[in-house]
Amino acid sequence: MSTAPLRLGTRGSPLALWQANYIADKLRPVAAPRAVELVLIETHGDRDQASALSAMGGFGVFTKAIQNALLDGRADVAVHSLKDLPTIPEPQLELVAVPARGPTGDAFVSRKHKRFDDLPRGATVGTSSLRRRAQVLNRRPDLNLLDLRGNVDTRLRKLDEQNLDAIILAEAGLVRLGLADRITEILDAGWMLPAVGQGAIGLECRSDDAETKSLVTQLRCPDTFARVQAERAMLYALGGGCLVPIGTTSKVLDGVLTVRGSVLSTDGKRRIVATHSGLASAPLALGQELAAMLLAEGANEVL
Repeated sequence: MSTAPLRLGTRGSPLALWQANYIADKLRPVAAPRAVELVLIETHGDRDQASALSAMGGFGVFTKAIQNALLDGRADVAVHSLKDLPTIPEPQLELVAVPARGPTGDAFVSRKHKRFDDLPRGATVGTSSLRRRAQVLNRRPDLNLLDLRGNVDTRLRKLDEQNLDAIILAEAGLVRLGLADRITEILDAGWMLPAVGQGAIGLECRSDDAETKSLVTQLRCPDTFARVQAERAMLYALGGGCLVPIGTTSKVLDGVLTVRGSVLSTDGKRRIVATHSGLASAPLALGQELAAMLLAEGANEVL
């Protein structure tokens, strides 16, 4: 058994460090007497804070550098915001565990308006996500959407500095950073479907590292793992990454997994939604079947 420290590869943003420290705290009793330490890695998405995510190719801008650290032996476990992790498999790596999921919602943050539905015509809303943009435009085509990059603190600062009417952020990030008091409203997931894997932390290891995998597997939440596997299988079958407005909600109840998926055109004018249920023990098939339902409803015309 190895006595070397177990090294967790992570981005250096405040939210990424919160997530990595959360995982480190859970791994320490499991890995003892081995130490658990963080290895900070700068990603392409961290270096380029100006470009729109959609203009940067979307795939792996926050995860590729951490995966490279795993592959070249600088880290043993990659800690990802799962919604940033591409669904295209990396041959020598494996998504080993996802702990219990945090809140999955999208948060409306405003100093001027109490609810999204109170926004006046032509109000300016900031978001970095094509998915949020398309769903907002589907509901309110009159709104003016501004591309907003940067970490959570930066975006909250831009809300005030640029005198925006509102911004939309992931609920999980605000809660984890102790900023839940900034949330004005959690948007209804009936129309603002979260991203695939939103609120979940993904733990990736080298496929051939049996010892690390045996430790990390102990952090797996079965229900969360089934949900995100189905969501990611749907996304993969639709061929989507960060570049397509795709949303999803999921739940497990008494061994039955139910997943709802939506695909939108980037201008929000077209929206296709479908729901599918099946055994939580077969999440990949369920996700693929849901994708097939969405494609049959016309999703391929907007993808």
